[in-house]
Amino acid sequence: MACWREAYHALVPDHVLAALDPERRAATVERTAREPRGTFLVAESGGEVVGFVHYGAPSEYPAVAERELSALYVRASWYGTGLAQALLEAVLIPGKSCSLWVFEQNPRARAFYSKYGFVPDGTARAERFATTTEIRMVRPAVECRS
Repeated sequence: MACWREAYHALVPDHVLAALDPERRAATVERTAREPRGTFLVAESGGEVVGFVHYGAPSEYPAVAERELSALYVRASWYGTGLAQALLEAVLIPGKSCSLWVFEQNPRARAFYSKYGFVPDGTARAERFATTTEIRMVRPAVECRS
């Protein structure tokens, strides 16, 4: 929950962040982690969760990519350490395309994903819980280099 609140500070209204129920969110994350439809990795330091990533089957139909990155969060104190890069590289599969949704007004995240070949595909939607817009970014299949 701390990862999420830190990531969305100044992007999501404070009253929305304050209204989040940590126990309910934790239960959702735990349920997602137990599902066999994807990869869920957690990064810990000193027994504390400092980041996590979820990557799996597309949630949309028709799918625009073979896989979808549905979550990548890192605690603010770990920004710039390479942890987000390591989590992303651990789940991206060479030779498989991937899509994700990101806040349009989140230049830090958009720049990060752009470094890994994600580009906006022109699709936008209203975010479900906040008064903001998300854009879809897609990374084409990238072949392995030998």
